[in-house]
Amino acid sequence: MSKARGFIQEFQEFAVKGNMIDLAVGVIIGAAFSKIIDSLVKDIIMPIISFILGGEVDFTSKFLLLRAPEGYTGPQTYDALTDAGAVLLSWGNFITILINFVLLAFVVFCLVKAVNSARERVSHREHVEQAAAPAPTPEDVALLREIRDLLKK
Repeated sequence: MSKARGFIQEFQEFAVKGNMIDLAVGVIIGAAFSKIIDSLVKDIIMPIISFILGGEVDFTSKFLLLRAPEGYTGPQTYDALTDAGAVLLSWGNFITILINFVLLAFVVFCLVKAVNSARERVSHREHVEQAAAPAPTPEDVALLREIRDLLKK
């Protein structure tokens, strides 16, 4: 029983004192950021690609029908075939997710680069300020100067 209690106490310390909260916040922000990237791809990038290619380009609905349900005569759309139980190779959805990943990786790279640049500027500014400011006089030297000045009087 004491081993179980020790394990539970150790887990509580890990969850509360460790980086668990930081990790949870990162996951939540990451999920929200993923939605932003999905919207960027769907609402901004794909329409531009459609315009450049001169037609409707919706990668999410691109698929290869591997096996249709027996006797199926319905529409040949992704949703209808999926609902009917067809076996589909959804390569368009994969392409969309791949584009999302590349964009997400690019945005994260840019953010990390910007943060590193800001850190370098702050570090450089602090270094310049430290170099410009005269070094404080050691206490013993200041005391000796005071004694000297008193003796001169």
